[in-house]
Amino acid sequence: MTEHPRTPDGPGLGTRSVHAGDRRDTHGAIHPPIYPHSTFAFARTADLLDVIEERTAGALYTRYGGNPTVVATEAKLADLEGAQAALAFSSGMAAISAALLAHVRTGEQIVCVGDLYGGTYELLTENLPRLGITTAFLPAEHLDRLPAACTDATRVVFFETPSNPTLTVLDIAAVSAAARAAGALTIIDNTFATPVNQNPLAHGADLVMHSATKYLGGHSDLTAGALMGSAELLAPVAFWRKNLGQMIAPEVSSLLARSLRSLPVRVARHNAGAAAVAAFLAGHPAVVRVNYPGLAAGAAKTVVDKQMRGHGGMLSFVLDADAAATAAVVDRLALFSIAGSLGGVESLVTQPITTSHHGMPPAERRRRGISDGMIRLSVGLEDPADLIADLEQALAPLAR
Repeated sequence: MTEHPRTPDGPGLGTRSVHAGDRRDTHGAIHPPIYPHSTFAFARTADLLDVIEERTAGALYTRYGGNPTVVATEAKLADLEGAQAALAFSSGMAAISAALLAHVRTGEQIVCVGDLYGGTYELLTENLPRLGITTAFLPAEHLDRLPAACTDATRVVFFETPSNPTLTVLDIAAVSAAARAAGALTIIDNTFATPVNQNPLAHGADLVMHSATKYLGGHSDLTAGALMGSAELLAPVAFWRKNLGQMIAPEVSSLLARSLRSLPVRVARHNAGAAAVAAFLAGHPAVVRVNYPGLAAGAAKTVVDKQMRGHGGMLSFVLDADAAATAAVVDRLALFSIAGSLGGVESLVTQPITTSHHGMPPAERRRRGISDGMIRLSVGLEDPADLIADLEQALAPLAR
């Protein structure tokens, strides 16, 4: 775990994305080199003990943390989220599971607000109950009931914003304040927004996690996770990461650092492309509803404007069609690849009922508004006009 103190007035996000965490080696390498080593040697036993007993920072064994390649990436991650420290993981699910196991014990409770990724739902409903950890689920529209949902056993309030796949935006400051009043930590999945569009810690959250496989990686060529926050809150998480073997590989860490250097440029393009696609779909006669933060109105728009600088590259839309007819639309798309992930330079499409939320019981999907007619898009870096033309031909049979 690398601590990275923040200064109130410093370089801009683009500059920090390129330079934060990077230190040139003795050969003058522009970026930190890859240290693929599993273990590191010491000149004296006393030096080894100083690292083991945490009197000095250093690398001992990569699984334990301290690998120089990973340390550099963690410093960059912390800087982008405005955090004191960061931990890098082998996946987003590794990050969230370690965070919850570190801060919730047997007999205690998590409160989950709003929609969430299907894998997270499975963790909360299938894995953690076997350890005596329960989760209370609170619909986003009942956010005002959060104080009542928190009990003496509540240790964490968890939510996504924007959420997967309905793109619901929750008021980070309001949720964090309610959690704090109940003596609970707030953990937010910021994967869809990215640190470019939103920084939850600045609005009162305690910990922020990312599936770095998505926008932070950005090229569909790595699997990783990240958790950012205070050094104090991350210390027990690092203990779980070590003993569960969830450390990111140095080679993957280097790939992630490479991608983070271009994150602001990529996300700006994602934002613009998704906004154009969302506007097109909102005016299409075959589309019942478009879920996109940039189309929010009323109170929802107030929240979006308060905490988001950009609206992201993710959106979903709903057709008045059954699963088969919706799949036919998906299958007619040429530029959008059918895939269950998101956040890459290429545009992807999926029906949540077939991928991210396939394992969620149908009744629960319906309760959350995840219908058979929902399609989720990850808008890539292609020309928006080409993506819109592709969607137009795919939807044409429904508009007749």
